[in-house]
Amino acid sequence: MLDILSEVPKIREEYEELEQKMGNPDVIEGSNYQEVSQKYSKIKDLLQLVEELEDVTERIDENEEMLESEDDEEMIELVKEELAENKERQEELRSEIKELIVPEPEEDKKNAILEIRSGTGGDESALFAADLLRLYRRYAERHGYEVETLENRPTSIGGFTQVSVAIEGEGAYGQFKYESGVHRVQRVPETESSGRIHTSTATVAVLPEAEDVDVEIDENDVRIDTFRSSGPGGQHANVTDSAVRMTHEPTDIVVTCQDESSQHKNRKKAWRVLRSRYKEKIEEARAEKRESKRRGQIGQAQRSEKIRTYNFPQNRVTDHRISYTTHNIEAILEGEIDDLITALKEAEEEEKLDNLDISELLARS
Repeated sequence: MLDILSEVPKIREEYEELEQKMGNPDVIEGSNYQEVSQKYSKIKDLLQLVEELEDVTERIDENEEMLESEDDEEMIELVKEELAENKERQEELRSEIKELIVPEPEEDKKNAILEIRSGTGGDESALFAADLLRLYRRYAERHGYEVETLENRPTSIGGFTQVSVAIEGEGAYGQFKYESGVHRVQRVPETESSGRIHTSTATVAVLPEAEDVDVEIDENDVRIDTFRSSGPGGQHANVTDSAVRMTHEPTDIVVTCQDESSQHKNRKKAWRVLRSRYKEKIEEARAEKRESKRRGQIGQAQRSEKIRTYNFPQNRVTDHRISYTTHNIEAILEGEIDDLITALKEAEEEEKLDNLDISELLARS
């Protein structure tokens, strides 16, 4: 984590400069007063927190020194209690500072569009895609999110070559974004008679759902084709041209929705997916870093690009980004991934803090 205590002099200097500005009549009456006021308030809060952290850290050092030199048992117990309280407060302050200097991105609060595609492994890969969909549905249910199928390309044996869902609820994208990447499974397929372990992959991409105000798509650029839905047959067979395929011709983004029996509903779903993919596309064009992130999400389903491995023979799930391992694969596939998501969030925050330049922070606060 950023050594915030070493930056106290810079923070204090910035605070004093802003305090002087806040007392300047020209600033008070100027057009940027609100901007200066907001920055002053944030720096003031930050300074109060780091100064308290500085005091608590000093008290912890004093407590530890006393424990090394103290002989009286009663005094030792009192110092231990005080040390525990100070360490608890130290962690609280670090969390508050972290939240203040690395705020939650606005897009994390949005709904999410989650796409799963089968990769290496044929039918087994498609079945694994279905397992991942079940995992995310269970996880969403546990957190009170609504899940709606948008695109759906099932296989005859119960898998998916591709499936897209909307996950609706406050903070959905922030919870699911860490699932983007290539997932690998190692297990004996049900169709494998010799008991040989197969390795298959599926890719997951998670996008913040774009709203109408986020992007503007010229409807003249979108070709819309309708066709008969290809369901499992029997009573579910669709005898009307309710399925919709949208092609955004300038970017070649293609979205197919056929889950609903109503063409109107499929059109509505297709627009949701198209807007989100298009928004991501134009953001990629603005920043190479964003482009690399997107390519990393989609990948080519190659084994070398994996972010997580689900090893059934060893009852093990390993997230390779943070070297996180658990030996309870059944619980993971039932959506019990809270500990894993928390660990990924903490790793991301620590990385942001490690790369944070306090001068840049103070300049943009």
